Amino acid sequence: MKYITLRILIISCFLTLLSCNHDDFLHRDPKNIITDEQLWNDPELVTSLLANYYDRLPHLHGVFNAGGMAEIDDAMWSGHRDENWRNDFQYAYDYGRYWDYTFIRDINLTLDNLEEYSTELDEDQKNLFNAELRFIRAFVYFELVKRMGGVPIVTEQLIYDFSGDPEYLQIPRATEAEVYDFIYEELEAIKSNLSGNNGSNTRANTFIALALESRAMLYAGSLAKYNNLMENPITLPGGEVGIPAGRASEFYDRSLAASQEIIQNGGYTLYDENPDRGMNFYEMITSKNSKEIIFAKDFVTELKPHRFTFENIPRSLGEDNEFYTNLTPSLNLVESFEYLDGSNGELRLNDENGNPIIYDELTDIFDNKDGRLYGTVMYPGTTFGNSPVQMQAGVAVWDGSNYSYQTSQNLGSNYEDGDLFTGADGPQDNAQFVSNTGFYMRKFLSDAPGASLRGVAAENWWPWFRLGEIYLNAAEAAFELGQTEISTNYVNTIRERAGFPANSIENITIEDIRKERRVELAFEDHRFFDLKRWRIAHQIWDGDENSEQAVVYGLYPYRVVRPGHPDNNKYIYNKLRPTRFRRARLFRLGNYYSSIEQSVLNNNPKLVRNPFH
Repeated sequence: MKYITLRILIISCFLTLLSCNHDDFLHRDPKNIITDEQLWNDPELVTSLLANYYDRLPHLHGVFNAGGMAEIDDAMWSGHRDENWRNDFQYAYDYGRYWDYTFIRDINLTLDNLEEYSTELDEDQKNLFNAELRFIRAFVYFELVKRMGGVPIVTEQLIYDFSGDPEYLQIPRATEAEVYDFIYEELEAIKSNLSGNNGSNTRANTFIALALESRAMLYAGSLAKYNNLMENPITLPGGEVGIPAGRASEFYDRSLAASQEIIQNGGYTLYDENPDRGMNFYEMITSKNSKEIIFAKDFVTELKPHRFTFENIPRSLGEDNEFYTNLTPSLNLVESFEYLDGSNGELRLNDENGNPIIYDELTDIFDNKDGRLYGTVMYPGTTFGNSPVQMQAGVAVWDGSNYSYQTSQNLGSNYEDGDLFTGADGPQDNAQFVSNTGFYMRKFLSDAPGASLRGVAAENWWPWFRLGEIYLNAAEAAFELGQTEISTNYVNTIRERAGFPANSIENITIEDIRKERRVELAFEDHRFFDLKRWRIAHQIWDGDENSEQAVVYGLYPYRVVRPGHPDNNKYIYNKLRPTRFRRARLFRLGNYYSSIEQSVLNNNPKLVRNPFH
């Protein structure tokens, strides 16, 4: 019976196989492989690929890069001593080098595949994806040209034919002007196809393309003007570096037109929700309800948070058991913020006789300052998230003729009179994980619960473009075109939001615009490139150890100890050069364009070196 049953089973299986359709049964699509046809016709899969590309958008000192932010004159590094090289370096010729043609290749490959395989996609959807990819490519080329000068423009895959001669793959550098023209032409070509994303802050849309146009064309106009005003303009014979002076107005016109289109028709507004001008500025940059943000890199606690708050919050306010304070703003930056009466921002430390000015409260020295100072920096006497920031360097003890400055290594300790000696948040000279400058970051720090916990972190976004910048781009372009009334109106609009009276600037100058950009856009990855395009970086960061610009300074508050005197328990301030800041910033002419890596030059003999390298 067993043999008969087995025979019946075998025959049954055989008949079953014979009855099967071989194509359907034996040749099934694999479950673990996505075909090109499946990928490029599925909007969700293409969107996920785009998300990867948006995440790869390049920056130098942006996207919460505290280390990079500490490498100019607006701040210094107060974190671990292992990274004190940030306070002890000169800009090398490879500083800021960027040559990511792998990313360019990925984008070009995606564009080709989208065109070849996406036969089932809705045409509008296909055009939108195409436009987003070209926007990302234009963004990358802008990052390339502003660092390297003219670069090879590659818009298709470079595929080796195994002929033994790779010369056809060796693309020479375009001129600097040609790269800026390419960026402009690409953005003009795609901006209408991006309208399907209008209203999005995190995917390219019409007005985000115009924002990139506004910035890039302003850079090109500046280079055409200010490079040619140098005693010895920085150029290469083939135009890979250097833009003809005669093209400046053309580029400024493009920038102004793009800026005004955003201002007039973009639907964005300057954030103005809080009557407290300082808090209004802080909320503008951190709130995801801000109508000022045009394009942002988003973060989500559950999926992708960032640790900028954890790494830079004042040490007494951290929610974790670990102390991290890395980035601390400089006195140089603080004094860039003017007083509301229009006087320069230099703080009043001493009277006409050289004696220290006595202040009743820690914050008095900062009274009537530009509201953006509070929104950018935590200074002595302020709060964060409703908690006091306890900053006091030590005590100033009167010895009968002068004040003797005394400090304690024990943060938060009391002096012999029972009152505070050195604050829990310092400042403390030559220390790590506490401010060495007397200031802490406020801009970009989240006050949400858990934001300073390593395991939770923060989710406020990074602004790639915002309306405040567009106003200043428009102001600068208009000024350079001789439209001073328009320029003045744009700048005064920004200043009124900061607390200045209406029409606080009457006869605008380029210096006014430059000052506004420094304070409005601090820590937003602009200053390094602004000084480069104006061709003044080598004058500001000149390596002079006695310079007020190339050296980072701090400001320390001291409590007066003078029993029986009216000044007892009041405050004086002392300016100093922090011990950890060891070398003045030095930017040389060769830093205006980063060097091209030798291996890249070896692989492509058609490339020419940048000047001075």
